[in-house]
Amino acid sequence: MNDLPADLVLPAFYSYYESPVKVIESEGDRAVAFRLSKDTGGWVAANHLVDKLLLGGDDEIEELTVDEFIQLTEHDRGYYLRGEAPVFALYETVRAIRETQAHERRRPTPTEVALIAGIQRRTFAMFEEMLKLDGDPAADPALADAAHRDIPR
Repeated sequence: MNDLPADLVLPAFYSYYESPVKVIESEGDRAVAFRLSKDTGGWVAANHLVDKLLLGGDDEIEELTVDEFIQLTEHDRGYYLRGEAPVFALYETVRAIRETQAHERRRPTPTEVALIAGIQRRTFAMFEEMLKLDGDPAADPALADAAHRDIPR
């Protein structure tokens, strides 16, 4: 874990080799990283990435806005996970919209883009709430509200 530089703003969000990663402040003024588990949809400690993410210098690291981070996270959860909870019905809705676009060989309409983004902000909050109830220390359902209000991280 790493001491925080005075000018660092956390949380910070990244795509690391196309996988969502967030760097947050922990107790004791330390930066800790969590990477999305494509097996569970939860967060796995990835503290070995903190310096690499914060210092940059890798072509496979992209800093993301809150909304970009949520969209990437929910894309991966919707693609890799299946289940019976209500959140999975919403993932199926997004999948159906995307399959229709692919079948019709067209780009999404502005309405579809907005619909998918809205659904994914909702699924993010729902999934994060489930993780929080299960004790995941990196779960943050309120992040979806920040993205919806377009609040800078």
